[in-house]
This record gives sequence, C-alpha cells and structure tokens, in this order.
Amino acid sequence: MAMQGVLRQPGAERTPHQNRVAARVRASVTVLCLVAISDSCAPGLDHRRAAPSATSVTTLVMADPVDHLDVLAREPMVVEHPDGTLFVSGFGEPGPKLWQSRDRGATWARVNVGSEADGAIGNSDVDLAVARDGTLYFVTMGFDRKVNEGTHITIGVSKNAGATWSWTMLSKTRFDDRPWVEVAADGTAHVIWNDGSGVCHAVSLDGGVTWTERPRIHAQGGSSHLAVGPNREVAVRVTPASASGNLFTEGVDLVAVSVDGGTTWRKHAAPGQREWSPPSDTEGVPRWVEPLAWDARGALYSLWTDRNGLWLARSIDQGGTWTTWRVAQSEDVLYFPYLVARGLGELAATWFSGRGETLQAHVGRIEVSDGDAPPRMITSPPFRPDSWRSGARPEDPPTRDTASEYLAVTFLSEGGLAVVSPIQNGRAQRFGFSWWRIEAR
Repeated sequence: MAMQGVLRQPGAERTPHQNRVAARVRASVTVLCLVAISDSCAPGLDHRRAAPSATSVTTLVMADPVDHLDVLAREPMVVEHPDGTLFVSGFGEPGPKLWQSRDRGATWARVNVGSEADGAIGNSDVDLAVARDGTLYFVTMGFDRKVNEGTHITIGVSKNAGATWSWTMLSKTRFDDRPWVEVAADGTAHVIWNDGSGVCHAVSLDGGVTWTERPRIHAQGGSSHLAVGPNREVAVRVTPASASGNLFTEGVDLVAVSVDGGTTWRKHAAPGQREWSPPSDTEGVPRWVEPLAWDARGALYSLWTDRNGLWLARSIDQGGTWTTWRVAQSEDVLYFPYLVARGLGELAATWFSGRGETLQAHVGRIEVSDGDAPPRMITSPPFRPDSWRSGARPEDPPTRDTASEYLAVTFLSEGGLAVVSPIQNGRAQRFGFSWWRIEAR
C-alpha cells in the first residue's frame, strides 16, 4: 500500500469570489429524479451530458436486481469511474468495505482497500467520490457501539482505480460523525463531518496526498449533506442532530454556501418547513440526510419530506432565495430522500414511504422548465429492498427496515440510472447489496 497522507492545520484564507450568479437558461431543461407516487418532477444536472428531450421519455423501466451476497453493506454509496468501473461501498464489521464491477453491474468483487495497519479503519458511515482524472476517494468513520459514539474520520485515496490505497486520519475526536466527500472540477477534494461542536471541513489540493483542515463551517449542528457546483461552489446542509444522534440543537436548520472553493461561507435558512425532533422520537418524520445538488448552470437544489409530501426547491442565487414545488404525495409517511444531479437539467432522487409491511422504496425522473412552472415527474414502480430489522425478542418476527438513511443513486455514462439498496436479512443469512438498473423509455 502507498504511504499514509498528512493532515495539515488551517492556513491563510484566500480572497472570496464574488460574482458567481447562475443565469437562467432560455431553453427548457430536463431533469431526472427518482420518485414513485406523483406525476410531478424535479430538476438536476451534470457537466458531462445534456438531458434527453422531456417529451421523448414517458416511462421508467426497472430491471430485476443483481443481488451481491457477501457481508453487511449498510448505507451503501455508488460512483462510476471514468474508465467505466463501478464502485459500491457500505459499512459493517470489521473495516471499510468496497466492491467493484467491470461489467456494468452484472458481477461484483471485493476491493482490497488495505489493512488496519495501512490506516483502513472504519465500521460506520461511508461516502465515495471520483475526480475527473480518476482519483477515487473513500471516506469512512469509526463508531464505538458499546457507548454509541463516533471515534474518528479517515479517508482513503486511490489513483489507479482501486488497485492501491493511501489512508489519512482526518480526525480522532469523540463524537466524530457523518462524513461526506465531493470533488470540484478543478480537482479540489472537500470532506465534511461533525463532532457535536459544529461542522468540520478539510480540503486537499493535491489529489489527496495532503489535507488541510479549515475553520468550522458552522459552530453547531450536523453535517447532513455536501454538494459541489460547476464553478467551485460548495453547499453544506446543516441540521439539528449531530454526534450520531447524541446531540440535538434546536433551531439549527440552514444551508451554508461558499462561492470561493470553501474559503468563506454565507449561511441561509433552509427552504421549506420541517418538524424537527430528536432521532429517538419514533412518531415524527424520520430525518437524517437532507440532500443538496448543483446543476451545470450553478442552480442549487434541495429535496426534503414532511407530512404533506416530497418537496423540491431550486435557488438561482446560491441559496439566497428559493422556488419550491411539491413533487409527490402519499397517504404513507415519506422520508429519507436522496438527490444527485448532472448535465443540463437532469436530477435523480430516491426516498422511502411507509413503515413495516407498507415500506417501499421509490425512484423517478423529472423535467423542469426555465422559470417557475411546476416540474413534471416520471416514475418507476416502487420496490422493496431485502432489508429487515430483528424483533425485540428472538421469537418475534422481523420487520421491514430501510437498513439505511437513504438509497444511493447514480447516473450511468451509457445511459439510465442505477440504485443500490442494502441486503440485511439475518433470518435468511443474506447480507450484501442489490444493484437496480432503471432505463428511461
């Protein structure tokens, strides 16, 4: 394995960029989103690929899943390498887990990310990102289940499509929690996490060789999500729960935005209204990840749920003001949304509905026109992941469970979407993940 990286302390700040305002596009923009209850839709995008004509897409078709059975892979994340290799990460015991597919998801193999001696230490939340030059980033955290506290944040970097890895310990602080990693177009890698005393931020300007920890983005709250825009913009969702649910700070509900690569930040109230309650409250709308995404024009999107449905908001002034649409409704509670974007007007999102026997996962595709017209959503049929929670007593039957706080989704370079869901079925001794392929027709 390669040598471990070095974490540097905060350095001098650079002058902030001021005039990053995304212009409205005159033409209609097509957006992809994973949904399955409404006939509305939401926008998202990526710099590599223009969206297909909205009128040409009438349905989403989901193929039978490819089930890869191995070890537990909770809260899986997925990325596609520029060479076409697919990577899926998840967490379980022991150590961080990563799989790859070189045949478009038909078969999967475990990736050797190194040993504990190499710095590959982690048993909880994970995230993946890949740079344009193919550098792969794999961030994970440690969690002490005896005391229910986070222990550290570490990141692995591979410059040869997963063949070898270099690991850096970014933090070793009590309550370290929920890391995210994203890479800007100029190659700058951003990692955020929280530790009960605010949202931490580290960057690498040299492809993950060295890391610099910058001042905290916010002095309170949790690191709910991270998104990087086309012109070095960075957006961070800060929410009340932090420290793996050990701390709940009333009133913290914001979007922090930087237009100078994460050097300086402006804080804005999050769009919409939410009921916030501690994670221990089983009666409220389940919340953890409140996803954000940038499109190729520099528009910022936010996706969330409440008791009245699934909501999408768009900002064309870096979070200063928002246009909001309800894109799905259901008699069942909707929760745990996720969102990604690419191209000129493509956006993909996932979420769950119902609980126990009514639990379902949802996927959809969205079209958004320039202006404030309501989005149009195209949906695929809902599905049920093979994930379960054991009963309180050995004789109690298991109940359906998300086994995750979101469903990872990605755009595929050859077209279509892919979703990864965890397999957690202790009674059948089935563990791993399912690979779902969705085609637009």
